[in-house]
Amino acid sequence: MTRLTSARMPDVRRTDARAVFVGQRYVPTRQAAIEVLQQHVEQWSGTPWPVGVLSFSCYLSVEEDTVLTYAQCSDAAVYRPFVASLHGAANAGAVEYRLRGSVVPRGAAGTPGCMVVATFDVDGAERQDRVIDSLTDALERTRAGRSPGMLSANFHVSTDATRVLNYAEWTSDETHTAFLDSAARVTTRSVSDDIPGVRPIGFKRYHLYRGFDRQA
Repeated sequence: MTRLTSARMPDVRRTDARAVFVGQRYVPTRQAAIEVLQQHVEQWSGTPWPVGVLSFSCYLSVEEDTVLTYAQCSDAAVYRPFVASLHGAANAGAVEYRLRGSVVPRGAAGTPGCMVVATFDVDGAERQDRVIDSLTDALERTRAGRSPGMLSANFHVSTDATRVLNYAEWTSDETHTAFLDSAARVTTRSVSDDIPGVRPIGFKRYHLYRGFDRQA
């Protein structure tokens, strides 16, 4: 029998997640954000999941102006019909991604206390591969990949070849803030800035509001 269990954070690197769907919605106030988040929770926890949906998580940005959703599927074809059956804010569009690769710093330890999503606008699949390879190399070969509190960087490519998304796990807001003021941040930023056809959109830090995963 399949059931949903509340999860602290999704297992971003789970091997059976062949597709990822990420949605972002801007909200005018914290109260509006909570209402949107609650609609997601009620719809996703109260509606039977089709086979192929593995996890669903929703987050609120630290500025309390953006709601982000992250859903993992073993079968990409089941996601959109399922979401179309939901109501309210849960019936919203999302960008389809594939996890391209991850960097887990040596010796990284701790529980994710926040996650940071950085996105890039890119000119095609070759640019997707190039910026990810360049950032991965920078993280693995320099001190940028050994920043205290960084647990992982997980690079996703959109299936339409127009976006790259980095889902990064950090132990706390404070460790990520310290990274932003470090030389390591300058190193990683310069890598993406120097690649033609790659335009950094920016980043936001999020806290998990609620997550569910599928357990047999």
